[in-house]
Parts: sequence; C-alpha cells; structure tokens
Amino acid sequence: MPTTGLDDAPGAGTAVQPGAAYTAAQIQVLEGLEPVRKRPGMYIGSTGERGLHHLVYEVVDNSIDEAMAGICNRIDVLLTADHVVSVTDDGRGIPVETHPQTGKSTLETVMTVLHAGGKFGAGGYKVSGGLHGVGVSVVNALSEWCEVEVKRDGKLWRQRYERGNPCGEVEAVGPAEGTGTTTRFKPDATIFETVEFNPETLAHRFRELAFLNRGVSIAFRVENADGTASEDVFHYEGGLIEFVTFLDENKDALHPKPIFIEGERDGVVVEVAMQYTTGYSETVLAFANNINTVDGGTHLAGFRNVLTRLLNEYGRKANLIKENEQNLAGEDVREGLTAVVSVKVPEPQFEGQTKTKLGNTEVQGIVQTVVGDGLGHWLETNPQVGKAVLGKALEALRAREAARKARELTRRKSALEGGTLPGKLADCSDREPDRCELYIVEGDSAGGSAKQGRDRRFQAILPLRGKILNTERARVDRIYANEEIQAMILAIGTGIADDFDPGRLRYGRIIIMTDADVDGSHIRTLLLTFFYRYAKELVERGHIYIAQPPLYKVEKGKMVRYCYSDRELEQAKAQIGDDNLTISRFKGLGEMMPQQLWETTMDPASRTLLQVDIDDAVEAEKLFTTLMGDKVEPRREFIQMHAREVKNLDI
Repeated sequence: MPTTGLDDAPGAGTAVQPGAAYTAAQIQVLEGLEPVRKRPGMYIGSTGERGLHHLVYEVVDNSIDEAMAGICNRIDVLLTADHVVSVTDDGRGIPVETHPQTGKSTLETVMTVLHAGGKFGAGGYKVSGGLHGVGVSVVNALSEWCEVEVKRDGKLWRQRYERGNPCGEVEAVGPAEGTGTTTRFKPDATIFETVEFNPETLAHRFRELAFLNRGVSIAFRVENADGTASEDVFHYEGGLIEFVTFLDENKDALHPKPIFIEGERDGVVVEVAMQYTTGYSETVLAFANNINTVDGGTHLAGFRNVLTRLLNEYGRKANLIKENEQNLAGEDVREGLTAVVSVKVPEPQFEGQTKTKLGNTEVQGIVQTVVGDGLGHWLETNPQVGKAVLGKALEALRAREAARKARELTRRKSALEGGTLPGKLADCSDREPDRCELYIVEGDSAGGSAKQGRDRRFQAILPLRGKILNTERARVDRIYANEEIQAMILAIGTGIADDFDPGRLRYGRIIIMTDADVDGSHIRTLLLTFFYRYAKELVERGHIYIAQPPLYKVEKGKMVRYCYSDRELEQAKAQIGDDNLTISRFKGLGEMMPQQLWETTMDPASRTLLQVDIDDAVEAEKLFTTLMGDKVEPRREFIQMHAREVKNLDI
C-alpha cells in the first residue's frame, strides 16, 4: 500500500510560514518501499550497528517461524568477508504462484510490499515471532542488493532486487529436491553508518533462538578476509533447561537440575525452566514468541505471582512460616533465582513500538495455571530441595527487614541533620535533573581537582574513598550498611532494589570517573556491578556514563596535545614529526590540574563520554557472574583467555 508521509505537516516538527497554503500538493505519497529508504529509523530503530544487525534477525526470524510451525529443522547463516549475509532454511519455501491481490508472484509481493506475509490474519502461521520487526521487505529495501532462491514444487526459483526493486521476474532456474528458502543480501552502505557485522552479537542471538526452540540447529559460519573461516552450530535438545544451565554455569546451584514446566492452554504454549543458586541476585528472562520482552508483561507477572503464592503456601503447610509470621514477598522468593519464561501466543499484543512488553491479559492466568500445577507437584515430590529454597527465601526476608531498618535509620539521621545529602557531595546549583550530572570520582585527590575544575551550575562531584563493596556477593542489608554505597544512594536519590523510584532521580547523567590503571578499572567494575544488580533501570534508561580522561600529554614548546589512547599518541607523534617531544603518562586523575581536568574530561564541548547500555542481557549476566562472583576458576579462565588484550597495565 502507498504510505503517506506526514512528517512535513504542521505540528510534525517542520516550521511553517504564517499564512502559507496547506494543500494536497504538500502531502507526499511514497510508493512501494520508498518510505523505508526515506525513514529507515522508523522501521529498524536506527541506521547504526543495532539497526544493521536487525536486518539479519528479520530474515532468521522468518526461518524460526517455520521451525515453530514444526517444518524447519536447520538454519544456515553465512557471513562473508565483504559483508554479505546468507540465510538458508529447510522450511516450506516462500510460495511463488501469482498472488490474487497484487497480480505478481507471491515471492515478489513478500519482498517488495510492506506488511505482506503469512503472519497476518488467517495466514500460514499459528504462532509467529517475526512480526516484532517489519518483515523481509524492509531488509530488501535497505540492501544494496538482495537475492532470494526458493526450492518448491521440484524447481529452484530465483529473483534478484537492487535497493528494493526487482531486476526481473521470478524465474525457475533449474530442478531442486526438497523445499526451503535462501536469502542473500548486502546492506546498503549509503543507508547505514557501518556495514560491518559483529559476529559475536549475531552468535549471541542465534544461541538464544536455539535455546528457545529446542531441536532446531542454527549453523553460523563466518568467512574472514584472509581466507580462514569459523563455524558454530547451536543446537539444544534440552531447550530451556540447557538455557538455565548455561546462565548458571559459574554459579553454585541449590539443586543439580533445573525445574522444567510446560503446558498449553487455549492455544498458548508455556515453557518455564528455573533453578535456585546460592547467590543473591535474580535473573529472570521473559520471552514471547522468541522476542526478549525486557519490560516484562503479563507472562512475567503471572510467573512471579504464582511463585510467591506457592512458596508461601508451601511454607505454611510445612510449618516453616509460623502462623504469626509475615508472608514472603516477591523479592524474597526470587533471591538467587535463575529462570527463563517463554510463551508462544497465537495473537500477541505488545505494548509500545519496541515490542518489549507483552500485553495479552489472558496470558497471565494461563501462566499461573500451568506453572502452579507443575511447580506445586515438583515441591511436593522434592521436599528436601523445597525446604532449602524456602530457607533461602526466609533468610532473604530477614535481610530485607534489616535493610528496611537501616534505610529508615539513614532517613531519620538525615532528617535530624537537616538534609538528605551526604556531606562529601559537592552539589550543583541547578535542580533540573535533565541538565544535571553527577561525577562519581575515585579518591579525595581527584575529587578535589574535579570540584575546582567543574562547572558548579550543573556538575556535582561525589568522591569515593577506596573500593566499594562487591555487591555481587552481598545481600541488600550489607549494601545499605556500606558508607560509600549509602552516600551514592542518597546523592542519586532513586533508592535501590525494591525501593527504586526513577521519579526521584536527581541527575540525568551519572558519570563514573576513575584512574586509567588497574585499581581504577576495578573500582569502575565494582560500580557497574552495583548499578547493574541494584539499579538496573538507570542503565536501561541510559543514565550511566564512563568518563574518558586522557592517557598522555604531548608537549613541544608551548604546544600541548592530549591523547586518549596509544593509537592517538602514535598518530600525534607522526603528525608533529619531531623527536624532541615531552610525553607524560597520566596515571591518576589527581595528577591533573583542575583546568586540565575540565578541558580534557569534563567540558561538554570537548570531552568524550561512553554511555553504558545492555545490548545483550544474557551476556551481561554471565560476565558479571564470572568477574565478580564466588567461583575463582571461571575468573581465572577469563583472565587467561583475554590476557593478550590488556592495555595500559601497570607493572
């Protein structure tokens, strides 16, 4: 269908001269795939690396839909050295006969018409995940070229497109055995900021899809420019059980094998795998039709509600929770829990354009019924493990109560002292969070330079003494008792864990500024662990940043240049072309004069900040567990594996 482009209409962001005529001539109608090329960000989110990878996911999702329909068993993905992606499956193959509505081949219709496919209405799929994007036609529109081959009806059919336009008709180019579809495409370099795919990013998604669709094989081959190649095959007969085992690889489990529950009600398929560990953090991933619903939804609410209810009932029945004692709260029963909740819904309703929250109200009750039956039976038949899980939840309740008392004591103390902010905080004068930023600085020396060099109007400074508590190995009561963490909590304003409220945020940007040495890296990792585990929403909302102070100062006479990496230093030496240079290596922020710190690291006009985000929740979870968890061996293996990548090591 033609799409009407109304971005230039009054009120849509374009200035309109007073009295200017507003006529039909001003309404732009974009034919076919033109709107995709004109506004790619509307369809794939961005033209950066994330949008680029979204193209691959769209094509692979179509093959996964065939797998969910019980037809496709293997998907082969090839990434070539010249940035061409090929996806082959053994599904039914896209139909090639003439489509009754368009009068063109169905293959051409699917590839060139927006919102055409077997997932709308009473189409060819009972359950589909591909619709969280916008279809393979968008991939076609944003590719320099795209070629599709279909094995169907004993023939091999082919059609080629350039920037979304067919180069000819769908043709039978020879005989073929079996069925399936191969889609090859090269992203358009005039559309995307980069056309270089990150193989690790793609592999993470393929592994996730293989876990979620047990029995399906996804083979991923990467060809390098030097002629070498590597291949991984993701195949998990255990499905979600293996997913949870993978997530808990570096954790100590309370019971050896994950609990697995599955069932179907009213066409909705529910699968849950869960395992309790000795840790204190909760890792619950929720998926709807293979889409990672990071904002949760009715399926996650159903799981959490029934888990809390069942463990309280079990505790009362086993007399582990006495009659006069309070019930366990949701956060108590989820302490140390790793779980994956996956639902397949025939008509999914997602909230928001990003499709990250499931809205089907009926799904909550279905999940509660399926999980209630399965988990209830498991608790009855595994009493020893059930009591161990309940014992851990009761310990969590006691810690939560201790944390509540510590929090209230802190609030009372702050109120008596006439303010709620820590004494070491040098606050800014502006009170509008969107304009304010908090620098969390390592040490009093660097804190002193930062306080003198800052812009007091919008920059606040909070110096930390030493290394904060490793929050990966601590309960919330110990966290509240830590003075440095308590100072951060008070300064930021949102609270943490179950007390978190984004509406109380005092600074739009929270900037970690540590030394460029081993200790500085360790402190930065400890801070990131704290934010990830106890204030993850700050990360997800894009409030956490890492400052990038210079590593070197290059001087020649009155000329001074700052370099932020070894590469920049080499470039500077080559450009200046003089051996008589004075090169200083900054080891600590405290070595810098206040004006230097402002010019290089804190001035918005010249500084570089790295924004922290969570592109891959599964990988983030495993990394924090590896680096900061109780087990030493995984950490040793990680260090050995990445030892050659270390830069700026102080010996």
